[in-house]
Amino acid sequence: MTATYTFDVFCTLDGFGSYSEAGDWGGYWSKQGPEFLERRLAQYSGDLRMVLGARTFRDFVHHLGSIPDADLDPVNSRLKQAPTTVLSTTLDEPLDWPDATVVRGDAVEVVARLERESDVPVRSHGSLSVNRALMAAGLVDRVQVTVFPVISGRTGTEPVFAGADDVDLELLEARTLDGRIQELVYRPTLH
Repeated sequence: MTATYTFDVFCTLDGFGSYSEAGDWGGYWSKQGPEFLERRLAQYSGDLRMVLGARTFRDFVHHLGSIPDADLDPVNSRLKQAPTTVLSTTLDEPLDWPDATVVRGDAVEVVARLERESDVPVRSHGSLSVNRALMAAGLVDRVQVTVFPVISGRTGTEPVFAGADDVDLELLEARTLDGRIQELVYRPTLH
């Protein structure tokens, strides 16, 4: 059995995955709408395993950890409740997250084993450096890029694919959500 691994990432039209504190965009660059939120919830509603790098996990805990579950929107509540493997050499258990486990070791080896052993799909949101390494190793089955209709040239940080190997992408799905957000799903192949 081999689980499908999806690298799921949000970005601006100019390719930034986040913005500096000087940016006053708000979550989802303040562009989310009901179709986007419904789609996200559907994608995370089924059985799945999350894989996060330590930095992204710390960001999740920082932004979502202190919010009571009853006050979280359904999408973030589901993310918080999903079984999560955290790839880290710096974090120790117990983690302040409901179903998270720290796994030490080479990310490529860990994810290859997860894909072989998991009976549910594996998804990773963000975790840019981890997912660039996994793409280089041929372990990413799907790249899901959600492009928000903004350019964050001054406040953008972390270009999503900076430093990634050259990759050919086969478009599998494309949809427009709320008339402005593009969701693109590709099958990556090293060039």
